This record gives sequence, structure tokens and C-alpha cells, in this order.
Amino acid sequence: MAIVESGMPTPISELCCSPVLAGPLTPEAADDLAAALKVVADATRLRILGLIRTRPEGEACTCDLTEPLGLTQPTVTHHLKVLYEAGFLERDRRGRQTYYRIAPESMSVLCQALDPAPLLQSA
Repeated sequence: MAIVESGMPTPISELCCSPVLAGPLTPEAADDLAAALKVVADATRLRILGLIRTRPEGEACTCDLTEPLGLTQPTVTHHLKVLYEAGFLERDRRGRQTYYRIAPESMSVLCQALDPAPLLQSA
């Protein structure tokens, strides 16, 4: 993902690229999409997204994730931070806990970028 002035990667919701199968991507769009895919290409992060998505409330704090993942709190917190900074999660601080939920637009951006429809339409 492109690094903006703050030193943080461009959030997924701000990426703008045509579907991969619609034609060639610009080098910048390809770099941004590759960076976003690298964030979710981690097995632990995919598990975190699944655990959050399947919770009845649709959100979780670090304490809800450590046991199911079998990881320490600092490790889970690191993965949550990476997902948040990349725009895959939203967060809400409540007292001493921070609750995370999936940012719906983040999944839409990935789906649109990987949409096979352009390939199917040309067949």
C-alpha cells in the first residue's frame, strides 16, 4: 500500500483500481492491491476476521480472541493493529477495552478488485 505522509499505509477503503481481470493495472494500483492482499494473506489475520465476523455481536476485543487463536495478547493486538491500519477493521474504545469489527467496505474493495465478471463478459 502506498505510504501516506503519516507513515501509515493507504487504507483499503481508499484504494481505487479496476478489477485485476479487466485489464492491466498501473504500477501504483498493483502495489496498493498487493499490499492489501499481503495483509489478509496471513493465516492468523484470516482467522481473526472469521472470528470477529461470526460473533453474535459482530465485534470482539483482544480478550475474546486470545484463547480461540491460542496466541498471547501482544501477538493478537499486533495483528489487530495491522488489520486496523490497513482499513480492514474499525475499532471502538469502551473503558479499558477496544472492540473491533470488520469494515464492510474493505471486503467490497477486495471483491471488486478480484471480480471475475470482466473475464466472463469477454468470453
